[in-house]
Amino acid sequence: MSTLANQLASAEREEVARAIRLLLARPLLTEAADPTGFDLVRRRRDPLTRWFDYTCGWNLVVEPRRGYARLTKVRVNPDGSRPARRARSGRAPFDRRRYVLLCVTAAELLSMPMTTIGMLADRVVQAMAADRALAGFDPVRRPERMAFVDVLKLLESYDVLRVVDGTTETYVDSAEAKVLYRVDNTLLMRLPAAPVGASRLAVPPEEVPARFEELLADLVMERRYGGASADDTHAETAATTDAQRNLRLRHSVLRRLFDDPVLYRADLAEDELAYVTSLTGRQILRRSVEQAGFLLEERAEGFLLVDPDAIATDVRFPDDTSTARVAALLLLAPLCATPAGLLPEQLAETGAELLRRFPGWARAYQSEEGPARLADDAVRILLDVGLAGRARDRVVARPAAYRYRLTETTGPAPKNDPPAVTTAGSAGEGDKQ
Repeated sequence: MSTLANQLASAEREEVARAIRLLLARPLLTEAADPTGFDLVRRRRDPLTRWFDYTCGWNLVVEPRRGYARLTKVRVNPDGSRPARRARSGRAPFDRRRYVLLCVTAAELLSMPMTTIGMLADRVVQAMAADRALAGFDPVRRPERMAFVDVLKLLESYDVLRVVDGTTETYVDSAEAKVLYRVDNTLLMRLPAAPVGASRLAVPPEEVPARFEELLADLVMERRYGGASADDTHAETAATTDAQRNLRLRHSVLRRLFDDPVLYRADLAEDELAYVTSLTGRQILRRSVEQAGFLLEERAEGFLLVDPDAIATDVRFPDDTSTARVAALLLLAPLCATPAGLLPEQLAETGAELLRRFPGWARAYQSEEGPARLADDAVRILLDVGLAGRARDRVVARPAAYRYRLTETTGPAPKNDPPAVTTAGSAGEGDKQ
């Protein structure tokens, strides 16, 4: 092979690796939001599609003319660790009301290539009034309008809604606000990642709370692995071939490896652990990691991927961009020093100690219940990035937490600044896609 051919092949491998990590962090990539990234994905869509299908069983759709790429990431264990977030209010997670409004609004938008905010609100009012399982939508009330605006801003961030005239936020102050939207119905239909449509799991509303876990499992059931599916209503069991079983094991292990900050052996099922420690499984794992441009840390406790360019990192740790994230880092030392874990009361006392050490810091937590809230917010972050876990009523440090060591803490210079912290032993950031 000529030198030029080698250079072209090397450039392609590097571009594919970069595009893989870009899509892991941003499963919906639009040309409007990232022209350079979208152009890269567009040019390398064939090898990207093959890599995601083989490695994780995820479908990648690239629409060059419509200007978006959608990677449908199906999680092995669906949970609430990646909520939709509000564009306002400090990016607080969506509550139940906002999720309901999101679903109803999306359903109404499917038949509307153009709409105004008032027309859409009227359609949502009518749709929710016609469904006895839903509380009515009342745009006269300001909290309801705020929730509706949060939903619309989320859809704007996905490029499903494009403002032609006006500003969405004006609807918060007045239900008479004039805003005109263009709707991308095709992209809207690409948003759900569940292999099974919710409409195929129709059950009486009163049964949903008791059967929620069962219904959630049905939504993410994939027929390619064999077994009963949502359509097999009369099947007690279904045959699963060896090929299907191996496919399921490969996808389940590699999905978790590429989608979570750290993969612990203790969290794997017995057959998953046997697969990842087999000769074939290890070869596939290492080859996939190399093709994606990650560095693999393999230890007795599990596996961790480090992105040297931080492209796939959508949640960073350590991170000093918020009070809770600084507190999470500071909380690691007492957690790691107490293998048995800390009780809620001990965590709250740790939060109080931090507030005493830095009296000008964390002003939002300087209240009677502030220390407990600070500790809770910090623990939530540690749980989310896989550095802590729960053991009954205690929070315990997980093995990856010992990669971090606080080497220096200094008081803030300006009164309201957070304490400056320096860490050692953190070879990479916690990636959470």
